[in-house]
Amino acid sequence: MNIPANLKYTKDHEWVSIDGDVATVGITDFAQKELGDIVYVEVETLDQTLDKDEVFGTVEAVKTVSDLFLPLSGEIIEFNEELESTPESVNSNPYGAGWMIKVKVSDLGEVDTLLSSEAYKELIGA
Repeated sequence: MNIPANLKYTKDHEWVSIDGDVATVGITDFAQKELGDIVYVEVETLDQTLDKDEVFGTVEAVKTVSDLFLPLSGEIIEFNEELESTPESVNSNPYGAGWMIKVKVSDLGEVDTLLSSEAYKELIGA
């Protein structure tokens, strides 16, 4: 199970990478394995400002559809358009080519509410 130490995590299985006030968000290796083959990623919240824990999109796998929850409050400033033609990148490279959105974070203090890699490992029993 790949759980990079340099990222932050949520209880809903999203990962977060912070660069200044911009957060890159995707789903974890654990989440993509649980979902199975991902066939579609939908994000209709581009250019919208959402609160932490609001639904920002959905990920569709062969057997299920799952909501995606925003880990930090802010404006969704970018969607990984490569996922429109290659959603399977979420399965093959969840922490790289499979990233989903970038968020201009409105409250960097919320970063402290996210899980460390060790706490996330405990959560999933890894």
